[in-house]
Amino acid sequence: MTGPRLPVAFLQPGVSSFSDFLAEQAPDLLPGRRALPQGQAGDLAPHGTTIVAATFPGGVVMAGDRRATMGNIIAQRDIEKVFPADEFSAVGIAGTAGLAVEMVRLFQTELEHYEKIEGTTLSMDGKANRLAALIRSNLGMAMQGLAVVPLFAGYDLQAGQGRIFSYDVTGGRYEETAFHSVGSGSLFARGSLKKLYREDLDETGCVTATIQALYDAADDDSATGGPDLTRRIFPVVQVITADGARRLPDSGVADIADRVIAGRMTRPDGPSAALT
Repeated sequence: MTGPRLPVAFLQPGVSSFSDFLAEQAPDLLPGRRALPQGQAGDLAPHGTTIVAATFPGGVVMAGDRRATMGNIIAQRDIEKVFPADEFSAVGIAGTAGLAVEMVRLFQTELEHYEKIEGTTLSMDGKANRLAALIRSNLGMAMQGLAVVPLFAGYDLQAGQGRIFSYDVTGGRYEETAFHSVGSGSLFARGSLKKLYREDLDETGCVTATIQALYDAADDDSATGGPDLTRRIFPVVQVITADGARRLPDSGVADIADRVIAGRMTRPDGPSAALT
């Protein structure tokens, strides 16, 4: 006996967009197509908070704190909010954690599907546009309090530099210069990066600046988690260069975080920017 055959659509060359294919064949599987009861649902789900990204000569760094909140409750202390999107890009999530993680998985599949169908990778702008379309499809849920607002960064092989893209809940896409942050602590993180960022930072200096920014965000925003020395929980950091994306090992991030915290013992408000 032979088993059930796959539908014809699965056996034919398809479109390069996996989400478009899914919308035709199984639209109920898309996050934004699910029915929700009336009313605000935002307080019922854990939220991810602060993500920062900054470029340096030869690449880009993205870092995220580890706290998820649900109203005034800490829902999780060690959530991961920064993920590789493909070999040369990463995405950080802010907003409703469950939907955001699901959107990241769909985005990862979208990029892999395109590469298999077309035999080449999407350009950096193409990747940013695909993510914008996924965010736009979640608008209905965002209007009920389940918003997802990611930060996207990667190394552009054609331009030979790191690039950063931010979004709004409608899927609007904006390219950022030098650095950016999203999430509840983004205002404080961005203010920190304004004083610490320099165009000539090396990789270690750029990672240190992002960890300093997350520390400042946690210092003023209760929804952002700072380095947890007791549990040894530290930010997730992705570094993306021409050699690809890699996650810094926890031990390496811990070493930098320990130096940052040691410096805060004498200067609680952090290092001063050089007046040059």
